[in-house]
Amino acid sequence: MSVKNKVLAAAAMVTMVGGLSTVGTLSANAATPECGDSCIKIYSAKFGTSEQPNLVETVYRGVARVGQPTAMHPVSTSNPAGDIVGHRKGLVSDFYKDGLVSAEVNKHYGNLTAVEVEYAPHGKRSGLCAGLAHTAYQNEGLTLQKCGKSGRTVWIIDTADSPSTASQGHFPLVSGSTTDFAHPYAMTFTHSADGNGGHRTAVPMQIRVARLMGNPSHVPAGQLWGVTK
Repeated sequence: MSVKNKVLAAAAMVTMVGGLSTVGTLSANAATPECGDSCIKIYSAKFGTSEQPNLVETVYRGVARVGQPTAMHPVSTSNPAGDIVGHRKGLVSDFYKDGLVSAEVNKHYGNLTAVEVEYAPHGKRSGLCAGLAHTAYQNEGLTLQKCGKSGRTVWIIDTADSPSTASQGHFPLVSGSTTDFAHPYAMTFTHSADGNGGHRTAVPMQIRVARLMGNPSHVPAGQLWGVTK
């Protein structure tokens, strides 16, 4: 498969983020009934598949407030902490036109797709998206932030930095606030014995950003992500 076709395949996998039609195998009953088909599940390629995502992005303790961490926890049909919906999807260049990402981000990623994902417990939108409190830096933890305010809640579907996995629907998710473009700051989750990928904090299994490694040919599974229902 050509690089172009791989990019298109990965882009198709995430049309669900923007509330459009979906493709691929979707897992049933992976959200509360109130959120239903509106919900998506963001899973780590290291720990799951589209058919069996296992661990998915959730809001720590289900609290909808700015600064609340997001972490990886098992799929649940009863816990609203995992109710995540698409807030916005478009080209990085569109986010740039709206003043959300920098000219440098647009220069490097302008033709790629980017998304914001919103916490919606029991299907009720909170106006809070998974993001960063500050401009991305090494090992910064993901938290809820107000949607649509800056590149800190924008996630770039970086198929270009891992084309060999794009055809399988797995790709890096680069922060729209990254300032490193050789090894951009990307969503990272590597579970370890302390339950937080080697980072001993008060929030077990928190998702973080770290410089993307092994790109473009050998990005580790802990920095590859997929989306399913």
